[in-house]
Amino acid sequence: MTLSYELLEEQVRALLADERDFIANAANFAAFVYYALPDVNWAGFYLAATPPGELVLGPFCGRPACSRLPPGRGVCGAAATRGSTLVVDDVAAFRDHIVCDTASRSEIVVPFSLDGAFTGVFDCDSPVLARFTDGDRSGIERLVRAFTESVRRAASYPSSGAGSAP
Repeated sequence: MTLSYELLEEQVRALLADERDFIANAANFAAFVYYALPDVNWAGFYLAATPPGELVLGPFCGRPACSRLPPGRGVCGAAATRGSTLVVDDVAAFRDHIVCDTASRSEIVVPFSLDGAFTGVFDCDSPVLARFTDGDRSGIERLVRAFTESVRRAASYPSSGAGSAP
């Protein structure tokens, strides 16, 4: 079965269309991705925090996770520092991987900004090696863009720490 990110984007936009709250939309987005993508064991957010560069756990689906990630550390911190999506085919081979769930074997992390300020990352883990293809990369980036567009309409989203580039 081929995954249609075009259809998933339509579904995400419909799911988030009438809600204005950042946390509500982030929670529904994480749950949607967790259940819509095959072979995913964790999907969720790490948000910009204080001190600058630190990431704090946001809404997610999956096993309990690390609450805070030090500046620039792990796959999430590396993607945040680079300011671009990072796909890791084998997390055991990633020098600075932070293990939150030992079942995770591969990972994709997409950083995002709101109003020009770094706001956080969306992180997706899989128990399958090399789970995330180039098609998944562009598709998940597309879904994260749909999420950020839904939040830009919102009157409330976290401002504490936002703008603190890692």
